[in-house]
Amino acid sequence: MKRDLKSLVAQMTLEEKAGLCSGLDFWHLKGIERLGIPSIMVTDGPHGLRKQAEGADHLGLNQSVPATCFPSAVGLASTWNRELIGQVGKALGKECQAENVAVLLGPGANIKRSPLCGRNFEYFSEDPFLSSEMAASHITGVQSQGVGTSLKHFAVNNQEHRRMSTDAIVGERALREIYLASFEGAVKKAQPWTVMCAYNKVNGEYASENKRLLTDILREEWGFEGVVVSDWGAVNERVQALTAGLELEMPSSSGAGEQKIIAAIQDGTLAAEVLDQAVERLLGLIFKAVDYKQAEAAYDQEDHHRLAREAACESMVLLKNEDQLLPLAKEGTIAVIGAFAKEARYQGGGSSHILPTKLDNIYDEIVQAVAGADVLYAQGYPLEHDDIDHKLIEQAKETAGKSEAAVLFIGLPDRYESEGYDREHLSIPANQLALIEAVASVQPNLIAVLSNGAPIEMPWLPKVKSVLEGYLGGQALGGAIASLLFGDANPSGKLAETFPVKLSDNPSYLHFPGDGDVVEYGEGIFVGYRYYDTKNIEPLFPFGHGLSYTEFSYRNLSISSKQVRDTEPVEISVNVKNVGARAGKEIVQLYIKDVQSSVSRPEKELKGFEKVHLEPGEETKVTFTLDRRSFAYYDVSLKDWHVEAGEFKVLIGKSSREIVIEESLFVTSTTPVKKIRVDRNTLVGDLLADPLLSSRASQMLDKINETHPFAQMAGDGNMSDMLAAMMKYMPLRALANFSGGTFTEEMLEDMIAKLNEVSA
Repeated sequence: MKRDLKSLVAQMTLEEKAGLCSGLDFWHLKGIERLGIPSIMVTDGPHGLRKQAEGADHLGLNQSVPATCFPSAVGLASTWNRELIGQVGKALGKECQAENVAVLLGPGANIKRSPLCGRNFEYFSEDPFLSSEMAASHITGVQSQGVGTSLKHFAVNNQEHRRMSTDAIVGERALREIYLASFEGAVKKAQPWTVMCAYNKVNGEYASENKRLLTDILREEWGFEGVVVSDWGAVNERVQALTAGLELEMPSSSGAGEQKIIAAIQDGTLAAEVLDQAVERLLGLIFKAVDYKQAEAAYDQEDHHRLAREAACESMVLLKNEDQLLPLAKEGTIAVIGAFAKEARYQGGGSSHILPTKLDNIYDEIVQAVAGADVLYAQGYPLEHDDIDHKLIEQAKETAGKSEAAVLFIGLPDRYESEGYDREHLSIPANQLALIEAVASVQPNLIAVLSNGAPIEMPWLPKVKSVLEGYLGGQALGGAIASLLFGDANPSGKLAETFPVKLSDNPSYLHFPGDGDVVEYGEGIFVGYRYYDTKNIEPLFPFGHGLSYTEFSYRNLSISSKQVRDTEPVEISVNVKNVGARAGKEIVQLYIKDVQSSVSRPEKELKGFEKVHLEPGEETKVTFTLDRRSFAYYDVSLKDWHVEAGEFKVLIGKSSREIVIEESLFVTSTTPVKKIRVDRNTLVGDLLADPLLSSRASQMLDKINETHPFAQMAGDGNMSDMLAAMMKYMPLRALANFSGGTFTEEMLEDMIAKLNEVSA
């Protein structure tokens, strides 16, 4: 319905305008009854609806209404399946409609800078391209049902330790290429109804008051059209936040925030136009929710549970499968060991904690899947503490010894990872480590199924033949695990993050979680696989890794043009074939490598991916379209993305470490050549490398060398290479300093003036 929002704003009192910029309570926006403006509800997500039945909290302390608990973001990202994420989003939107929720608070697009971050289970990836693509699909799915989303936490919120006071000190390239890029694509492609600001400071300024982030970049550069909302309690100073571009403070400030706004308007420190614009945007959000509200909205819980199982199946990653132990035969005796098999760890803790509509019991699902087999169970370890229970371990050994194979359910208990605090190490509990040792001593056919929200160290890896990373698989994880273990489904997930061999391998290790409130992002752009691949550090499991019960081959990599301008799209195609005996899905990953760059760049960067289903013997062509951004880095001096002319490699891989086919192309830059200003301290090598000045500079230097002492020294063959290297990094003033009077200061000034005439 078309409404004159400006007219509506004009009818409001100052108190009503200011009041609209703060929540009514913990979960509702204010309405204005006399003007027909309703109150709408927002609630936590992102992988399920957490609508509070009563009470107000955002850490999962109070009961919420039943809702479908889908796999958390770490698992959904491991599907690499845009369409499936969109279907999950649609289901979430339907459940919000049924519960009269206008905005679902999610998804989270923060980068996984360190595997220790306690909230990593709620974020998609260490890679900004994959993260933004997953977030955009999630947003599009939810909003297709007339329900808003809140892309969070904007920006550079990568730890829970001191999260409300930390100051993330991050360089401009890393900010643009890694941390903002994770949000940028989602905003541009999907236009979330709201964006949620982070708690922390970014380079000295609270995100809630950061005009550069909230207005200059988010709105003016990226074209964001919605409302900026605070994370719950993230507002430092309300007037500064409103001026910076934050329209809505949540939860209710009990009148404090609006009184500050009123006072600032009255004393002239806040322009009335700023408040009016914010109110108009808030009205746009409220009435969008009203117009899209579906009467008699409902959803089928069983249908959504089936979708949750499909998502769980695709989210799980087969990390290891020695001797093709998996899939297991549905016969003989199988041992199921570990408390997680009967008390599943299926979601993370904190504000995303869901009350599921139903919950699979993993053990029961396995028994049902192998009706003809004998399934034995042993608890193995207690969940409530890390102490070793030797009686439980002996029972597990005895059970494993009676079986043809043992499936060991291990991982991180709830208390190990949650919103609010970070992990301190990457180990699983001591009682689980002891259990692995004991069971492996009597059972060679050992399979580990992991329940965790982030990477773990695996010193025990040689003792198990197969590892299935189940992550936090949501309410239908039991059926999904059973299907994958016994071959009713084929694993198709791939890691959206790197698993390091040990914590100290991680690029943020020396800088995480910072000193006091200052967190230096010293690793810069080298986050995740960008670091491991460039530094050539062998990970435990690389980014993009995941096995299947079938095999895929690649051929015929084709590039539409081997020479292009950076303004022209490039089409890349490659043939993929299922050469195994089972149907399966393959994730085709496309990376770009800048062969030679004048600035530091990662070894390779993900710039495209597609997931395809292939029957045995089936082959298909996968096509990607690359644009300027696919080859660009952020040039701080230009304050823009820049493609440096040169050769680039197109790499097609099964992971960031397993590149199976590659081709090259040459990209010509259309960015005007930067005109340097020559002075006394300009380096000789920089002059000779400059496309505008190199020819003229060479002529001048050749003339100088006719009489310069360096020319005589260069006649000695043993000295020429050394002198050439010295000259490259020598400032022009040194030509005069070392000339012995043959090249005077006046001659130097004349040379500088003539060179600047060339570049003028």
